[in-house]
Amino acid sequence: MRRRSLLRLGAAALTAPALATAAFGTAVAAPRLRIRGADLSSLAKSEDLGGTYRHADGRRDDAVRILAGAGVNWGRLKVWVNPADGYHTRPHILRTARRLHERGMRLLVDFHYSDTWADPGKQYKPAAWENLHGAALEQAVRDHTADILGALRAQGTPAAMVQIGNEINGGMLWPDGSTDDWPRLAALLTAGAEAARAASPGIRIALHLAEGGRNEATRWWFDNAVAHGVPFDVVALSFYGYWHGTLADLRANLNDVSARYDKDVLVAETAYPFRLDSEDSLENIVDLPSELVPGHPATPEGQSAWLRDIAAVVAAVPNGRGLGLFYWEPTWTAVPGNGWDPADPASGNGWENQALFDYDDRALPALRVLGRG
Repeated sequence: MRRRSLLRLGAAALTAPALATAAFGTAVAAPRLRIRGADLSSLAKSEDLGGTYRHADGRRDDAVRILAGAGVNWGRLKVWVNPADGYHTRPHILRTARRLHERGMRLLVDFHYSDTWADPGKQYKPAAWENLHGAALEQAVRDHTADILGALRAQGTPAAMVQIGNEINGGMLWPDGSTDDWPRLAALLTAGAEAARAASPGIRIALHLAEGGRNEATRWWFDNAVAHGVPFDVVALSFYGYWHGTLADLRANLNDVSARYDKDVLVAETAYPFRLDSEDSLENIVDLPSELVPGHPATPEGQSAWLRDIAAVVAAVPNGRGLGLFYWEPTWTAVPGNGWDPADPASGNGWENQALFDYDDRALPALRVLGRG
């Protein structure tokens, strides 16, 4: 996921109309998605700061129990190395993983290999790795990956899938792992993948780009990964319809790359607003009518329709290669202190209008759509 300053440009460039719900929604019979997931990375901090969650009828409950009861069957958790607020590290990953396991949910671990947000516009090294290069940097990747995944396995909550990097269009651990130097990037990716498989046998390796509807860019990246021998099992793509193309673009890309690389495909991130105004003092990332996908208003109904459309596209990937989708940060509501900047407790949340809980903390209809998959 990328912040507003990096993505406003993409919203303005989106001109092709979205495909109608009738073409991809409930009118088309489709199998239930195997992965009906939610990225819950912000949940632990939200709850620690007093965040609450309610069923649609207003009953307060545990957030994971609400999600699982709606049919959500996977959780996704990001990992940072040494963040300013201490979250997204091993203690919180283990704690949340245990809660997911108790509700019968499987886990995708999303390694950023950074102390803060990693996305196409920034892939900063952790401060502790700043002076590491070559084999030393590869070893740091191995050790960090093995530490988290080994701890999960040891507590009886092993990860079922792992991302080696987050939205790594331009590589990771810059400048060493830039796509300007594919042999070096491939060595880092391979180090992470090999460490993951050694620490957690049977885990599936995903490589994740923010290129949902961009087939040429997706092909270029994965052609290079294959040519350099990077091991992976799943092509994972972010797809936000206000930034990454149309639903038709997504369908064409998923269908093509699943066949081209003989791999399963996954929408690792998607979301949509249910309103445009902000609950806190920070301007929302998407807050203008011009930023919306045509045919999908910023309403609870529009949010639900978006998820139905995405689910139908993924379910229709030929040969059952479409694994499913993850909704990005459905529990990141406007809780004071749980803002975007881990170093600044006063920073706000620009995402609360895309959560799956409304401004009264009640579950929105789209949560049921996500769980039905």
